[in-house]
Amino acid sequence: MSEPFDFDTRAVRAGTERSAFNEHSEALFLTSSFVFGSAAQAAARFSGAEPGYVYSRFSNPTVSMFERRLASLEGAEDCLATSSGMAALMATCLAVLKAGDHVICAANVFGATVQLFSTVLARFGVEVTYVRATDPAAWREAATPRTRLLFCETPSNPLMEIVDLAAFAKIGREIGAVTVVDNCFCTPVAQRPLEFGVDAVMHSATKYLDGQGRVVGGAVLGSKALIRDQVLPVLRTTGPSMSAFNAWVLLKGLETLSVRMRAQSASAQQLAEWVEQQPGVARVHFPGLKSHPQAELAARQQSLPGAVLAFDVGGASPEEQRARAWRLIDGVRIMSITANLGDTRTTITHPATTTHGRLSPEARERAGVTEGLVRIAVGLESIADLKADLAGALSR
Repeated sequence: MSEPFDFDTRAVRAGTERSAFNEHSEALFLTSSFVFGSAAQAAARFSGAEPGYVYSRFSNPTVSMFERRLASLEGAEDCLATSSGMAALMATCLAVLKAGDHVICAANVFGATVQLFSTVLARFGVEVTYVRATDPAAWREAATPRTRLLFCETPSNPLMEIVDLAAFAKIGREIGAVTVVDNCFCTPVAQRPLEFGVDAVMHSATKYLDGQGRVVGGAVLGSKALIRDQVLPVLRTTGPSMSAFNAWVLLKGLETLSVRMRAQSASAQQLAEWVEQQPGVARVHFPGLKSHPQAELAARQQSLPGAVLAFDVGGASPEEQRARAWRLIDGVRIMSITANLGDTRTTITHPATTTHGRLSPEARERAGVTEGLVRIAVGLESIADLKADLAGALSR
């Protein structure tokens, strides 16, 4: 199911594959392998000469349904589901990079992404350069003849900086590099990077695609030539596959994705505007605010501002900044102190000591993550209760 059906219809019905029992809800296929009618059919399936399911490490009906539905929502030719968002990025890197290649990465990305590029891939001879993501010229200036991959998040985690996707994609084409965008914060409800010419989109399905903090998963989407011919062989061999159960849960999450994103984004807008007026808050980072330096670009690329905001409580020294941030976080009564996001429950965290805690002080400074920064991912609770909760924490 694709066009001409609307997004919300496809979010509920796209990709469904019914068994012989003709069930209404998607079936959960908890099986490791599949039986063949003959030795010849088994050989044909294993070689790829005949389509069909072989082994759940790389082919499972429930997982395939999730892949087809998400591909429909992102407007992608193909999709591969993985065990986590980081597994999706790792599989993509293994598919397009080799020893001696060069990666350009936005400086303001998730801490584990920095660890992947600077620690893990560096051991295999892959070089990385970090750039100011909001400056298209910085991407171009960092390019070398060995550059094979450009990676960014938009909006970024946790400072909500926006990358000009059209410019990003254009630079990648000009230098012959694969462009990959993490669309976790917006989801295809609010932003579809492939429409701007980007080569691949990845998700931590753990976040908004699930929406209730139940399972871990990931996905990478793009052309069939990239996903099926390059990434699938990596997934099939190395095995960072999504479980059928997690795919089934994520299918249910996609059904309510649009409703949740619109409600949570609206609440985040209200909360960000309110936080911006509170004494003791130095700066609020949220794409929907007029004060955001890239508000106009965000409005052009995104149909919603998203549901994550960050703000800095200030302080005369890093020690004082951390102490103030921790007191605020410890003062909440409703918000959950956890680094996960995309949940129906509002979460609050201190990025400098959680999501970016394993980075060096230099890397955190490069990313703009200060000791006074607090990140909130707004859920579905009453906005009045969330304001009251934060007001009490700010006063304490």
